[in-house]
Amino acid sequence: MPVSQPKKILITPLDWGAGHTTRCIPLVAHLLHTGHKPIVAGNEAQMAIIDQYFNGCIDTIYIDGYNVTYSGLNKVAQAGLLLQTPRLLKTIGQENIRLKEIVKDLKPDGIISDNRYGMYHTQVASVIMTHQLRIQSGLGNTADNVLQRMHYRYLNRFNATWVVDTEASPGLAGTLSHPAAMPERYNYIGLLSRFAGVADAAPKEDGPIVMLISGPEPQRTEFSKILWQQALRHKGEVIFAEGNEAATVPTAIPAHIAYHKRIDGPALAEALKSASMVVCRSGYSTLMDLCAINQRAILIPTPGQTEQQYLGRMLHERGIFYSTRQKGFDLQRALEEATVFPIHKTNSAEAFSAFRTVVDNWVNSLP
Repeated sequence: MPVSQPKKILITPLDWGAGHTTRCIPLVAHLLHTGHKPIVAGNEAQMAIIDQYFNGCIDTIYIDGYNVTYSGLNKVAQAGLLLQTPRLLKTIGQENIRLKEIVKDLKPDGIISDNRYGMYHTQVASVIMTHQLRIQSGLGNTADNVLQRMHYRYLNRFNATWVVDTEASPGLAGTLSHPAAMPERYNYIGLLSRFAGVADAAPKEDGPIVMLISGPEPQRTEFSKILWQQALRHKGEVIFAEGNEAATVPTAIPAHIAYHKRIDGPALAEALKSASMVVCRSGYSTLMDLCAINQRAILIPTPGQTEQQYLGRMLHERGIFYSTRQKGFDLQRALEEATVFPIHKTNSAEAFSAFRTVVDNWVNSLP
C-alpha cells in the first residue's frame, strides 16, 4: 500500500528475552505493508530474529542490550527492570547517547521504543510501548507507589506511552496495564502477536506437549533442566525448544522428543497449533501468542519475578490459563489438572488489529 510520503521509523525493543522483539514483528510488518521504512535496532540475537522472520529485507542496526540476568532471589530484581540496578540506570543513559548518534546518521522520522527507557529524542517523535504501568515489586503498595512515580517520570519523557493491552479492564494484564493513575499521554493499542490472523488452534488430545524455554539467565537454564527431566519421563511426544542458540545439546535424545535450540516463525506456529498442551513461562508476549491462536497452556512463572507470578495467579483465577509453581513441578499431575481446567476464551480478533489505527494516526502526524 504505497504512501505519498514514506516515513523512516526506528523500532528499538528491549533484549530481556525474545518476547519484546517478537511482539514488535506486527508493528514492523504493518509499517512495511503501508509503505513505510521500519528499521530495527537491537543486539545480535534480536537482529537474527528480525532477519529470519522478514528474510533479511528489514534494515537492522546494532545497539547494546541491557544484558539482564535474573536469579529469582534478588529482592532488588523484584523491583522491576527499570530500576533493577544502578548499572541499568547507567545503561539507559548510555543508550540515549547512542540514540543521538543513530538519529544523526539515519535521520528517522519517528522512534518506537519497546520498554527501552533511553530511546527518546527531543527532536524526533518518540513513543514507548509497555504493558506494565503498575510495577509489581513484591515489596508492598508503598514501594509500588514509589516505583510507579519514578516509572512515570521515564515514560513521560516520551511523546506518548502505548499500552499493550485492550482498553477495557481488566484486559489481559489486569492491574499491570490498568492502574488507578495513568501516565500523561497514553493510548491503549490492543494486543500484539506475530501469530495474529493464524487460525485458532484446536488442542489435539493426541498432539505433542510443546515445552517453550525462555527468559533471562540463569533462570532459563534452571527451567530447561527441570522440564528436560520431565520430558524424559513423559510417555508421549514432546517438542522441546531451548530458546537459546548457545545451549548445549543433550547427549542422548530419546525418539519421543523433538529437540530444538530455537523454534520460531511458521514452525513455532505449527507446533503450537498441533499441541495438546503448551508448557511455558507466563511472560506477557507468550500469553499474547497463546491467546492469538486460542491454545491452552500450563504456565510456570519465573520464581521471584513478581510480574509473571501476578499474571499466572490472576489468569488462573479468571479461568484463562492454568498456572502452577516451578518448585516441585510434576508434568503428569499438571497435565491431569490442566486438561480439566475450565478455560474461558478471551480477546477477540479485533484486539490484535487495534494497534494499526494507533500506529497509522501517529505516523500520519509526523512532519
